[in-house]
Amino acid sequence: MIDPLKHLIDTLTLDQTGARTSEDIFVGVPMWTPHGRAFGGQVLAQSIVAASLTVQEDRPIHSMHGYFLRPGDVQQTMTYSVDRIYDGRSFSTRRTQAYQNGHPVLSMIASFQQPDEGLNHQTPLDMSHYPEPESIPSLRDRYADLAGSGSADWILERPFDIRHTESPIFVSVDGERVARQAEWVKTVGPMPDSPLVHKAALAFASDYSILEPIYRRHGIPWMTPGLRTASLDHAMWFHRRFRVDEWLLFVTESPTAQGGRGLSQGRVYNRDGTHVATVAQEGMVRVPRREPHEKESDE
Repeated sequence: MIDPLKHLIDTLTLDQTGARTSEDIFVGVPMWTPHGRAFGGQVLAQSIVAASLTVQEDRPIHSMHGYFLRPGDVQQTMTYSVDRIYDGRSFSTRRTQAYQNGHPVLSMIASFQQPDEGLNHQTPLDMSHYPEPESIPSLRDRYADLAGSGSADWILERPFDIRHTESPIFVSVDGERVARQAEWVKTVGPMPDSPLVHKAALAFASDYSILEPIYRRHGIPWMTPGLRTASLDHAMWFHRRFRVDEWLLFVTESPTAQGGRGLSQGRVYNRDGTHVATVAQEGMVRVPRREPHEKESDE
């Protein structure tokens, strides 16, 4: 058995193959998925690490915007090429391209900033509205009977402990059909102290469930036969320091879905209610055609 936490840390450790030619080229190891396609969160996280390795350490990443161009293969390593687009007095910009077999898989632009003083505010969040993570069963507790069944292991053997404040939507969608949800997330064990590792790991985790409010709104569980979904683009903004091995609250909602695409937006808070990051993603969401009598009402 592979230790999922060690595998995550290994995934975030890139080999700089371009060092011999002074090129910013890095290689990352893949992470297994049941469908054989590279997990989008893995490619995002490794792209962030690759770009960050070309910027001076006192300029952490504060935002990234990426487009998924084609599926990646989990049987192959991923190559990352970084362009040093701009280095100013306070900000740096990098473009990272992820490749397999010479074809681009993801294209990302990221911005980095030297720490600075400035205005500081956030919209307050009533944390008392959400149950404590210790009071919520883990996914392994909920679905232990599914262990060893292939795709279920993708859920149960993750390097992250994810606890939905509502019921999860893997097998069924229980409760109110609304386009919003909240979940507590942290790694299953301690992580290295590097702030870069924590930001990359948060990007990794953000791709797990960002589209779930779309499916919750329409009562569609992940295990629906014929369901097809894929990340199209992904954006993140990192606002304040955090640790991904401590509980973080993901509050997500979907303002719209149409044309086989859905948009979701999320805010990430630490346990004391500090807003630490924001995420947005549009994804392909294609569901099996329903018979006329099965169509749900929008009333």
